[in-house]
Amino acid sequence: MSFRRIWLIGCGNMASAMLRRWLDCGLDPAHVTVVRPSGAPVAPGVRVVRDVPDEPAPELLLIGVKPQMLGDVAPGLQAASTGIVLSILAGTKLTSLRAHFPEAGSIVRAMPNLPVALGKGVVATVSDAPIAPDLARLLDQLGLVEHVPDETLFDAVTALAGSGPAFAYRFVDALAKGGAALGLDPAQASRLALATVGGALALARGDGTPPGELAERVASKGGSTREGLNVLDTGLDDLVAECLAAATRRNAELGG
Repeated sequence: MSFRRIWLIGCGNMASAMLRRWLDCGLDPAHVTVVRPSGAPVAPGVRVVRDVPDEPAPELLLIGVKPQMLGDVAPGLQAASTGIVLSILAGTKLTSLRAHFPEAGSIVRAMPNLPVALGKGVVATVSDAPIAPDLARLLDQLGLVEHVPDETLFDAVTALAGSGPAFAYRFVDALAKGGAALGLDPAQASRLALATVGGALALARGDGTPPGELAERVASKGGSTREGLNVLDTGLDDLVAECLAAATRRNAELGG
């Protein structure tokens, strides 16, 4: 039996991306209530209220507010948090969530990324109980779901998969800017960069060969690709490692 009462507390970019995908996959909007102070609509048929309704608790309560707001909103959610609590709050650990929602049937931390809106995202999970089949089906609709048994690694997963799309966009942007610097029209360079990276990733997903090996296949000895890789290889790994380390530290700070 699927959920008939789903409440979203907050509906920012990530929560709305998840909701759009679920609706596209057939979730009945009449089963969804969004609680947001603005009262702004989110999707046709989805009820939006400014305050927590005085109604029976939902089967699934998704917490999508900013992490620093949890202490403010949690007291008003005690009666609503007796089912499954699904948190997408960066850095907020299971012990903290359990302290805020002591009556929850189970608590699941999830870290999705924005491509979930297309069903091509990554969702990392960690939980204090086995994930219910109904929730597992919802998460599967978002893309690749990876359960992380050790919560101490969750900040690193968040940096890699949660923040990763932003880092990938930066690379595509840099690729386009590099092309423009060589004389290409900037708009054309952007189209070429997006198509090149998109095609390369599609090939990597379908081929099964490690990306590093695919790079070597493209780069012939003494060729132009090899010359470019020689530049990237002088510091790209270290730069990306520093990038992920910085994001991981910040995730830990956000969780207190």
